[in-house]
Amino acid sequence: MSITYKDAEGIQGMRIAGRLAAEVLDAITPHIKPGITTREIDRLAAECMKKQGSISATLGYQPPGYPPYPASLCTSVNHVVCHGIPNDKPLKKGDIVNVDVTVIKDGWYGDTSRMFIVGESSIAAKRLVGITYEAMWHGIVRVKPGVRLGDIGFAIQQFAEKQGFSVVREFCGHGIGRNFHEEPQVLHYGKPGTLEELKPGMTFTIEPMINAGRKEVKEFGNDGWTIVTKDHSLSAQWEHTVLVTETGYEVLTLSAGSPPPPPFVNAA
Repeated sequence: MSITYKDAEGIQGMRIAGRLAAEVLDAITPHIKPGITTREIDRLAAECMKKQGSISATLGYQPPGYPPYPASLCTSVNHVVCHGIPNDKPLKKGDIVNVDVTVIKDGWYGDTSRMFIVGESSIAAKRLVGITYEAMWHGIVRVKPGVRLGDIGFAIQQFAEKQGFSVVREFCGHGIGRNFHEEPQVLHYGKPGTLEELKPGMTFTIEPMINAGRKEVKEFGNDGWTIVTKDHSLSAQWEHTVLVTETGYEVLTLSAGSPPPPPFVNAA
C-alpha cells in the first residue's frame, strides 16, 4: 500500500477522529483505579464511542494470520508490551497499564494510547512511564518536511537508551487515514538520514514501546495477540497520531484531558 497524502478535507476528518479517540481516554481516566477490571474499562470506552458516534477499529479487527480481536480497545498491564486483551482480573495498586484506543468516524481513523499508574507505584515504574512519554515527544518534535523517518527513530532510541531502557523492535508506528494501518512504517529506532522523507499531508502514529529490561519480546498464551517482555520486565507505551504540516507537525490526538507535552517541547 502506497503512502497517502491528506488534502484539507482529509486533514479535517483526521482531526475529528483523533480528538474523539483522545476523548475516549479522557472519559475512562477517572475510573482507572485499584479494583476496576480491564473488561470494565473496555465497556466504558465502548459506551463513550457510542455516545460520540464513533466505532471501535479494534473490535473484530483481523489482519492475516490473527484471530478476530475481541474488544473495543487494548489494555496492556505491567510486562505486557502491547495488544493486551481486556479481562476480568482487577487492577491493583502499583500496576501500570497502557490503554490503546482507535476509533473510526466518517471513515477516518484516530489512534492514540496513554499510560496510567494505578494508585501509587514504584519509583522505577513511574520513571519508565515518564521517560517513555518523553521518548515519544523526542520523536514528535523532529517531524517536519524534509526530515526522514530514520531521524525520528534515532531520536527516540538515543533518548531511551541513554536512560538505561530498551526499545522494542518488533512493533512500530504506522501511516493511518482511511485505513487502520497504511504506509509508512514508523520505526522507533534507526539511523539519521535514512528511510522515507516526510512531506506535508502525511499522517502517521508515533508509539514507542520501551522496556525497563531487555528489548526482546514474546507471545503470551494462545490468544494470538498478547505480547510480553521476554525477561518479564515492565514495559510502557504512549501514542499520538501526527500530521506533517508545511512547516512542522500537528498532533491530531489531543483533547482537553491530554497530558501536557514535556517542558522541552515548549522550550523548542
